[in-house]
Amino acid sequence: MIDRVREILSWYGADNPGVLTNLARLLNTGRLAGTGKLVILPVDQGFEHGPARSFAPNPPAYDPRYHFQLAIDAGCNAYAAPLGFLEAGAREFAGDIPLILKANNHDVLRDEKDPDQAVTGTVEDALRLGCAAIGYTIYPGSENDQAMYEVVQRGAEDAKKSGLAVVVWAYPRGSSLSKEGETAIDVVGYAAQIACQLGAHIVKTKLPSAHIEQDEARKVYEAQRIPIETQAERVRHVVQCAFDGRRIVIFSGGARISDDDLFGEVRAIRDGNGFGSIIGRNSFQRSKQDALRMLGQVIDIYLGK
Repeated sequence: MIDRVREILSWYGADNPGVLTNLARLLNTGRLAGTGKLVILPVDQGFEHGPARSFAPNPPAYDPRYHFQLAIDAGCNAYAAPLGFLEAGAREFAGDIPLILKANNHDVLRDEKDPDQAVTGTVEDALRLGCAAIGYTIYPGSENDQAMYEVVQRGAEDAKKSGLAVVVWAYPRGSSLSKEGETAIDVVGYAAQIACQLGAHIVKTKLPSAHIEQDEARKVYEAQRIPIETQAERVRHVVQCAFDGRRIVIFSGGARISDDDLFGEVRAIRDGNGFGSIIGRNSFQRSKQDALRMLGQVIDIYLGK
């Protein structure tokens, strides 16, 4: 095993060999194997945003099997999706790529200021499907965040007992935050810390802006002169908030953007010592040929090419 992977596994001293083996599976798969970097294809958007909004720009993506093959062909480390999508391809692609079961989900059929997540999959489902990890979303800042934290803590406890790694999507959102505050540097760093405290092995969050949402936090950022001017500096600070870089932090690709903008974000993640990207809509909303080219360039950036 590459020394970098061994170093990362050493950060998780409370975990059993099953969890460490599954973390190693994630880190030792695809073109980034052994580097300590991750590029993951997540496809929960059909549930989260609706099928037409998600897949109509590239109709083959309505088929769950399309995403398994895309992740494999691109050399990704893993493929993450809700229960139904994984069930639709887990047998056909068994053993070809590590899977992450997205075990709670949310829809946008209601106009809500304080979103919540419904549990839509279990540890038993993840084991049955041969997953390496199970994933949960939290919305720090929502009136429902305390209940979500409790769901994640219980789910993470069960997952670890069963040898599964735990991924937490930490997305600040809710009536206590402004729209700008959802990606504020102080809030994103706080969300990453919460995810780590809940027991996440891997934290997924959004790229932060230089905005500071909380007045009390602003005083500290200014007094301590925490560098947050560039995107790379902000990535470095979020990683610092995740136990001083002793937890894996990957960053969301978000809505589809231009190649130049996406590659700029990836370079900032790399330069800020982020651990990689989780790229959904920027992948499957393109033709497969374009997606493979784009993902290949993303992986090349992490490889230093």
